[in-house]
Amino acid sequence: MCEMSGGKLSVSMFGQKRLSREGGIEIVVKELCTRMVKNGCNITCYNQSGHHISGAEYDEKIEYDKICQKYVPTIEKKGLAAVSSSFFAALYSAFGKYDVVHIHAEGPAFFSWLPKIFGKKVIVTIHGIDWQREKWKSGFGSKFIRQGEKNAVKYADEIIVLSKGVQEYFKDEYGRETKFIPNGVNRPRSQKAELITNKYGLTKDSYILFLGRLVPEKGIRYLVEAYKNIKTDKKLVIAGGGSDTDSFIKELQSLAKDDDRILFTGFVQGQILDELYSNAYIYTLPSDLEGMPLSLLEAMSYGNCCLVSNIPECAEVVEDKALIFEKSNVQDLQNKLQEACDCVEKVMELKQQAADYICKKYNWDDVVKETMKLYRRKR
Repeated sequence: MCEMSGGKLSVSMFGQKRLSREGGIEIVVKELCTRMVKNGCNITCYNQSGHHISGAEYDEKIEYDKICQKYVPTIEKKGLAAVSSSFFAALYSAFGKYDVVHIHAEGPAFFSWLPKIFGKKVIVTIHGIDWQREKWKSGFGSKFIRQGEKNAVKYADEIIVLSKGVQEYFKDEYGRETKFIPNGVNRPRSQKAELITNKYGLTKDSYILFLGRLVPEKGIRYLVEAYKNIKTDKKLVIAGGGSDTDSFIKELQSLAKDDDRILFTGFVQGQILDELYSNAYIYTLPSDLEGMPLSLLEAMSYGNCCLVSNIPECAEVVEDKALIFEKSNVQDLQNKLQEACDCVEKVMELKQQAADYICKKYNWDDVVKETMKLYRRKR
């Protein structure tokens, strides 16, 4: 049981938009919370108000048994949604009857001082060094997120990091010890190609898949440029929505317009998402920057051969169970894509190893167990 001396442990969580698939943070919070309530915790999630990042058609509010979801005031303008919602979430957490306040991401951690001064135990999970992301590299957003990182170092009782590289960064930059707890993954049931055949004309092993947020640091520019120069009848499917990156999406679509093999699906979820993962020939993540790439874990859990950049956050995950290219190197990515299309035997060999390997290495129950140890650790 997850208990303190006075009874059940009461936990507030914020930093997520809502319990959805809008990003890695949202998936992590959902996986943590649904398991923690089963372990006897009282969980309150302070979510952003307003529309889903990919449009009002995805605004469905999903209720989860025994998880209390509250929606805080949110200014729906670029750069202000996370700031405003995090402030109110921190305020409510500070005045609420919580034993632990668990904050996700560097920006929301700006307000970690607020629950701290009201005597709460504060945990911050760093999902990545967010101020390095292209959309936050200048202006107010960059300064706010960088200060959020510093406030986490100063005020958090415990800091969780998702990769060894980020753990080293906090040690070198701040002399701060952190706890390495990588994300987990669930073993899914593979799906036959049905909806994706009807909607997109896709069949088993007929396409290369990228699935994630359409943001510059994911390396999608390199992927489109490299793919346009390979000889294959396999399509390139780019699945995902933006994140205040409409101009970047238009740039990608312009880059791809002369190649009718390239398909943009927009944001996907549910059965279509499962089918896309289940039937890809290879999954590729050509990122320059990652925290802990959940989409990569998910892709491998479906038994995919994966092609990833050699950044530590990807290489640590796949070890020798995937194809790797030099980050930002379009020619190397092109060569690896062509080799994958030509060498079916190698691809099938990696497919056979992927699911068992990744599901054994990354387990959500282990993540929850280690996280709750930090909740209970004496200050």
